[in-house]
Amino acid sequence: MNVAEKFHPIDPQDFAMIGMQELAYVKPAVVNGVSVFTIHAADGSQIGVAPSRDIAFAAVKQHELEPVSLH
Repeated sequence: MNVAEKFHPIDPQDFAMIGMQELAYVKPAVVNGVSVFTIHAADGSQIGVAPSRDIAFAAVKQHELEPVSLH
């Protein structure tokens, strides 16, 4: 069996669930003309907004998730 035969495709729903319970993504955004940092679940849904990156990371960690920066 070669390497390609060991892999199988993952459907988009299963792929979106990878890291769902462990990760939250933090990215800069502008909301109503104000620079903020949005917090997103692994599936991309927005779950929060914070006034700074540090506060966003602290909020993510407080909920026992691992923050990941997006640019």
